[in-house]
Amino acid sequence: MRTMFGWAFVGLAISGGFTSDLAFQAQDYDSISVSQAATRSEDTPGGGEVCRDAACYVWEAENEELIDYSDLMFPPSQTLLTDTSNVTVSESMNPAPEEREQFQHVMDWAIAQHLQEQPMTDIIQAIAHRFVGTPYKAGLLDQSPEENLVVTLQAFDCVLFVETVLAIARTVAQHDYSYPTFVNYLRDQRYQNGQLDGYCSRLHYFSAWVQDNEKRGTVANITQALGGISLNKQLNFMSTHRHRYPQLVNNQANYQCILEMEDQLNAVPLNYIPTEQIHHSYDQLQSGDIIGIATTIAGLDVTHTGFIDRQPDGRIRLIHASPPGEVTISQDLQQYVGNIKNAIGILVVRPVGVSE
Repeated sequence: MRTMFGWAFVGLAISGGFTSDLAFQAQDYDSISVSQAATRSEDTPGGGEVCRDAACYVWEAENEELIDYSDLMFPPSQTLLTDTSNVTVSESMNPAPEEREQFQHVMDWAIAQHLQEQPMTDIIQAIAHRFVGTPYKAGLLDQSPEENLVVTLQAFDCVLFVETVLAIARTVAQHDYSYPTFVNYLRDQRYQNGQLDGYCSRLHYFSAWVQDNEKRGTVANITQALGGISLNKQLNFMSTHRHRYPQLVNNQANYQCILEMEDQLNAVPLNYIPTEQIHHSYDQLQSGDIIGIATTIAGLDVTHTGFIDRQPDGRIRLIHASPPGEVTISQDLQQYVGNIKNAIGILVVRPVGVSE
């Protein structure tokens, strides 16, 4: 996730996450490698096998460890910087050839599947599945001291995954399959008022991301309508951990801007659906709904993000970029959230279509 998105999305949960993309990012141990899953039988004791496209994932709840976000609380540039030597990251309209080629493959596939004729829920679900197995990489938005529009389809943190899939879905829904349109949607979602103007313009906290994108008609926060309750909490993780953020530690202007962002967020009520109540909303959740996992960690709103993956039989799964592994599918939303240390519930945000 990015910083705030809890990093606030630091992944930091911060990320581009929202702040740092760190807070958002949670460790998910429920996935099994494709090679392992391929050897498992449907009647393997302990879990049912779910096959989608070329990959199979086996759910073994009884073996799942309690997920602990404590190692993901600070920007990877300081603590967890992952090797990104094999990941091509493009900036703005000048992507590396590998990025442009991969984007074109996705668009060609979307056209062949006639996704543009489907509702937004189905478009998001299909595109999210397209990236199952894509590696998880932390810190991709913070590799440069200058704020650039980072674009990558080869690796994600949890917030990058949400943003990228949503931007591609909006592009397809618009019947426009061009790279510039995709990049413009990505910028529109990631930065305040859709404008990239330095580090502080990034929507570091998930709450900030939701508010800004809701204001411009990209998403709707439906948490309260689904029975969400108020969470009285001060969001100040970034400012109270200034020394852990390279872009804040020696930059007073950035620091003051983050303080102002936090003050604005704290003036708006934050709602969440408690973990034990999540299953009551299953009938109302749709594929493509964006989930933020609320936390008790001081100063943060959420620690992880992903998409609802609704199955025809009513099962509600979560598809997400799962550290330290890859984009995967957790087989039951409430059970997954219940296995996250410090998690108290979820926020639900629904994409509303393409902004004209």
